[in-house]
Amino acid sequence: MTASRSSLTDHADWAPVLMGEALLFGLLGRVLYTNPAREWLEPLATDGLFDDVPFAGSQDSTRHGLALLSGWAAAVSEAGLSDEMLKALRVDFAHLFVGERRMAVPAWESVYFSPERLTFQDETVDVRRWYERFGVQPSMQGKEPEDHIAFELSFVAYCAERAVEALESGDEAAFGELLAAQRAFLEQHLLRWGWKWAELAHDHAATDFYRGLALLVRGGLLELSDVFGLPIQWETRFPGLLA
Repeated sequence: MTASRSSLTDHADWAPVLMGEALLFGLLGRVLYTNPAREWLEPLATDGLFDDVPFAGSQDSTRHGLALLSGWAAAVSEAGLSDEMLKALRVDFAHLFVGERRMAVPAWESVYFSPERLTFQDETVDVRRWYERFGVQPSMQGKEPEDHIAFELSFVAYCAERAVEALESGDEAAFGELLAAQRAFLEQHLLRWGWKWAELAHDHAATDFYRGLALLVRGGLLELSDVFGLPIQWETRFPGLLA
């Protein structure tokens, strides 16, 4: 059942929603930033993580994404992760996430809103302030812009996890602050462009693994849009994608 803002009338109603959100977005943030490696891909396939999701499970995008990922996981579980499969994932990851200005699927928010497709723009600075406000330090490889899709997904997961902790400790002020912060961050950043990233990633990915992950991101964002009462502005134009 899809959670909506109107149905979350009590603090206790928020707990399972936030816990599921933290788990899903935390996983997506890690996987979408990590170069494919056998040591974490094989357990990801064999541990049944794509049998179901703890958040946004009723979204069509999520169901379609799970179907792709479950098929990939079944193939790995049956025959192991072959060198050819691993190479294909690494090529796909590089195609989607490595590079900057001429990428078909830019991974940084600022590129979407910069006609020159530049990183480290106003969006990056504002996202950095959000992280600093909550003491978050992304695990960056080198000097990475903080508005990377994986970092923004991870930040939302962090806010959800902290909100659950506030609920458990009975800190209503902290809980309210974290919900408000998450809503504002989604409105000002992730919901403005994350859906477009997911659309492009799905269309340009060459493997079911990354197509599936892109659909999970889309489904998760659609669910957050409903939970927080924040409509996604599908008509938004992105000058950085036209350059």
